[in-house]
Amino acid sequence: MKSIKVSTAQFENRSGDKEYNLSVIDGLAGRAASEGSAAIAFHECSLTGYTFARRLTREQMLDLAEYVPEGDSVQKLIKISARHQIRILAGLFEKDRSERIFKTYVCVDGNGVIAKHRKLHPFINKHITPGDSYTIFEIEGWKCGILICYDNNIIENVRATKLLGADVIFMPHVTMCTPSPRPGAGFVDPELWKDVEKNREILRSEFDGPKGREWLMKWLPARAYDNAVFAVFSNPIGMDDDQLKNGCSMILDPFGDILAECRHLGNDVVTATLDPVKLTDAGGHRYLMARRPILYRDIIGKDHKPVQKVAWL
Repeated sequence: MKSIKVSTAQFENRSGDKEYNLSVIDGLAGRAASEGSAAIAFHECSLTGYTFARRLTREQMLDLAEYVPEGDSVQKLIKISARHQIRILAGLFEKDRSERIFKTYVCVDGNGVIAKHRKLHPFINKHITPGDSYTIFEIEGWKCGILICYDNNIIENVRATKLLGADVIFMPHVTMCTPSPRPGAGFVDPELWKDVEKNREILRSEFDGPKGREWLMKWLPARAYDNAVFAVFSNPIGMDDDQLKNGCSMILDPFGDILAECRHLGNDVVTATLDPVKLTDAGGHRYLMARRPILYRDIIGKDHKPVQKVAWL
């Protein structure tokens, strides 16, 4: 397996404005392609917007959702991928022929959809159906997985995706800067975003502090380190509906170290080279090899009734 370049992006999406969001994705994908990247990842619901969906009725959700792959947005995404000759990963609300609604994330190239993951732990709207399977696919010989936002907070999902063969896990999010019992958590004042240049220092302080990046650094490097995977994290920046998001899209290696991170207070893309040697040099690889499933298979697999809570809703 050879080294590969991968990109992650952050941008300020517009709620329900698929044409605008696709235009931004187009531009950022072009930038990543010019850097020689094989793939670029965007945040969850980057095609549709996300947080505004908490107020939508079932009928409104069905109007917003699209069939995959035949829906208009995914077809346009495939054309963008073909034009720039780069794989694109992006998210939207999906519907099927039975009118079930899913939170979906796709990987496309110029020929069509390579992979589709339905969020296992959706919560933004009560009419969304949870996905029921893990997702494994290949990019230039690299086995990849997808886990959307809350999916990554359940550590078993990350370990299962790794055990199914993934060496890269794409982790699209819309996260941080929301209330929580965690000390220091909370919203960032949207008024600050109206004059980014004037408020640059306070914005960076808020975005990097306990409301944002400090929390991310408590767990994201551990997901990469414990499982010996490259983690490609993507997150929006700016206003998503009425919430201000802090970006910090980044790529981490199997040592839990950051290879590249978006630090611009605006739309941005960064690229990193993934070296396959790190997959086996990292401590997580040794720990995976040392596992003794006979000790805990019955404990981990014990029946359990899921109770999912989200602090800010």
